[in-house]
Amino acid sequence: MEKTKGNYHVYGTQALLIFLLIGLLAGFLASLVVGGGGLIRCLLSGIIGAFVGGFLFNALGISLGIDNVLVVQIIHATVGAIIVVLIARAIA
Repeated sequence: MEKTKGNYHVYGTQALLIFLLIGLLAGFLASLVVGGGGLIRCLLSGIIGAFVGGFLFNALGISLGIDNVLVVQIIHATVGAIIVVLIARAIA
């Protein structure tokens, strides 16, 4: 099944792989900022962070003014992952 978004055609499996790679990268970047480690921990914090970051940026009406969708998604996910890690540390 093909989904069209602007000039991008994303297929189901491709979209999932891209989402996982963005989550992994965001989790890695977040671990550089706030510390942490491990592949699974980076992946989980990045995936959860992608949802949190996307929600927060949308809810607050924040636009980065960047035309590259992939870069915007990585930034949103990284900020969300940092927030998720900090909240998890505060709870634990």
